[in-house]
Amino acid sequence: MVKSTKGAVVITGTSTGLGRATALLLDKQGYRVFAGVRTEKDAESLKQAASGDLTPIIMDVTKAEQIQSASEFVSLAVGDEGLFGLVNNAVVAVDGPWECVAIDDLKWQFEVGVFGQVAVTQALLPMIRKAKGRIINISAIAGRLAIPFFGPLVASKFALEAITDCMRMELHSSGVEVLSILPGSMNTEVSDKVEASYNKTIANMSPEAKAIYGKVFRKFMEGVVEGNRQGIPPEKVADVILEALEARKPKRQYVVTKSKWNITLGALQKRLMPHQYFYDTFYYGGLRKGLEIDEEI
Repeated sequence: MVKSTKGAVVITGTSTGLGRATALLLDKQGYRVFAGVRTEKDAESLKQAASGDLTPIIMDVTKAEQIQSASEFVSLAVGDEGLFGLVNNAVVAVDGPWECVAIDDLKWQFEVGVFGQVAVTQALLPMIRKAKGRIINISAIAGRLAIPFFGPLVASKFALEAITDCMRMELHSSGVEVLSILPGSMNTEVSDKVEASYNKTIANMSPEAKAIYGKVFRKFMEGVVEGNRQGIPPEKVADVILEALEARKPKRQYVVTKSKWNITLGALQKRLMPHQYFYDTFYYGGLRKGLEIDEEI
């Protein structure tokens, strides 16, 4: 085992995808990583892949008792050194037209993507303040640009961006940096889950809802899955998280996409263009064009 030479970092949602890539990268770079997972199987898999001082911890961000237990464990482990970093990465993605979203599913989206993030941050903040560390919230491009059929996810990411901004101002006097990472489409195993999820959503729609949304929803979600499969590797986003941890003065936001300028331009156009023109051009127009091509074929 390689003894860590840098500070201690807690990362949530490290079983797969970006969380796992980040945990392994920071471990390799000499950080003392406490990697939040939900099962012993995931903990063992991560431990086997690690090369340094990585400690898996069982922490479902929706369970207060697990957050408390993990916090106490980390506090004893880091002592007076404190906690240099917290990466709030745990996420779920509820899809479907708002008209068809079950309220329990909406609650679950916010339990994981908003309330869980705040609960973990509150529990670990005394340790972060002690180290004058930094809090990194993993947001998404959907935290700046709303997209149809992912309303619950978009709403949770907009909320997370607001929380990040408020917390940044509140913790400035403590010397704690608070920032967000906004990845675009990522090529992870999540693509298969998204495909299964939207097929399930369509299957559960009423005949009336299928007539209204079915074709355009399927077309949009097929584009999302394809975009993910051609997206950036999670390791590239993990590199940016490392950059944000080590920057003397980190940015407020880090956008990580294949085409960063397109996203920046889109956000600027959204701000400057009339609302209806922007959405007609960038969303509805593209969807209509895709559907027209299908009908011609």
